[in-house]
Amino acid sequence: MSAAAEDTVTEAPAVEAVPKRAMTLGTGTSLVILAALLVTPVFVKNFVVFQMTMVMIYGIAVLALNILTGGSGQFSLGQSAFYALGAYTSAVLMENFNVNYALTLPIAGLVSFGAGYLFGKPALRLSGIYLALATFALAVAMPQLLKLHFLEHWTGGVQGLTVMKPDAPFGLPIGQDKWLYYFTLVIALAIYIGSINLLRSRSGRAFMSIRDNEIAASAMGVDVAQYKTLAFGVSAGITGIAGGLSAIVVAFVAPDSYTINLAIALFLGMVVGGVGWLPGSFVGAAFIIFVPNIAESISKGLSGAVFGVLLFLVIFLVPHGARQVAMLAQQMLGNLRKN
Repeated sequence: MSAAAEDTVTEAPAVEAVPKRAMTLGTGTSLVILAALLVTPVFVKNFVVFQMTMVMIYGIAVLALNILTGGSGQFSLGQSAFYALGAYTSAVLMENFNVNYALTLPIAGLVSFGAGYLFGKPALRLSGIYLALATFALAVAMPQLLKLHFLEHWTGGVQGLTVMKPDAPFGLPIGQDKWLYYFTLVIALAIYIGSINLLRSRSGRAFMSIRDNEIAASAMGVDVAQYKTLAFGVSAGITGIAGGLSAIVVAFVAPDSYTINLAIALFLGMVVGGVGWLPGSFVGAAFIIFVPNIAESISKGLSGAVFGVLLFLVIFLVPHGARQVAMLAQQMLGNLRKN
């Protein structure tokens, strides 16, 4: 066997393959979680409702990154740029053009999809750490671009842009926070189901074949360049919808809200949730929302250090994230049923 052939055989895949049946939760578990999400806002304070809404928004963004990395095997540290693009698209349309907040979301998704698709074209020449560095540069540049003087009339410049938080429609007797929670839940559920169907479709199988072995996928007739660019566009589009939702829920956008720290947080959420496991996207989002608060409650002066220790313990104990915990719980339940 030649040296080149040996390298091909022994080369490890960049991302661990996930069986299609392991991408989601069971129907019964999903219905129980959905029922809990529907009734929880009735029993908690508005601030907790707001936090749960942000978990779903970040969960959508992490899910988009999961499609890109867990689905097609491409690494990105630039998701904050598409998140910002979607947020500003919704904010500008609402405040400057009086567009209904719900209608701004598909527009934000289309704008971000176009930006991601165009960025994915030249990025085809890059892979692995070089692609990560290119997307890192995009994330670093975006806040500065939003501060440019000739865009200040639209974006508000350094000061940002304030958005009017919408009331519940049809005179429904619920507050703004609870209405936006249920509105976000519907959007998140639709995107979650759509993402599952995407990864189970012909395009999804093409994504995963590229992730597992790009050379073999090309030999089997998969248009690698087209599908890699499409994965980038789809991921950016979903991230843009998440950004639009954040603008509506937070009622404010500013360049410094979309720095590289956000991109790293989204990447961290994907790792904690389990790369390639779609339900883990929302578990990872809960981690990046709630764990920093827990760390601050333990020690305000050393909250960053405490967060780092907690993160290290999670990665050390469950290196495959929430997906590993779910698999262990499933095995335990199976053993109990047998006994």
